[in-house]
Amino acid sequence: MTDLLEALMILCFGLSWPISIRKSWTSRTAKGKSLFFEFFIWIGYVFGIIRKFMLWSTGAGTGWLFYLGWFFYVLNIVEITIDMALYFRNVKLDKERDGK
Repeated sequence: MTDLLEALMILCFGLSWPISIRKSWTSRTAKGKSLFFEFFIWIGYVFGIIRKFMLWSTGAGTGWLFYLGWFFYVLNIVEITIDMALYFRNVKLDKERDGK
């Protein structure tokens, strides 16, 4: 049951990242975004992945929900990384616009 709750939490977070990525892509501005905030979420997912690895290495994580949670941790960290990369692109675009 706890794996299911964790997987549902990660799924809910994971659904928000594509929306954020789309907004970052289309808005072409970093205004209103916080790299600091995203970095700490990214670090949280790193800790979650480490926890999953530790459980797996002890044999505690063997169910399909465990692997589903692991998949979404990895997917979410990839999505956050994309959004963070777009932040840097958008900062550059903001500087170019401000310079004109």
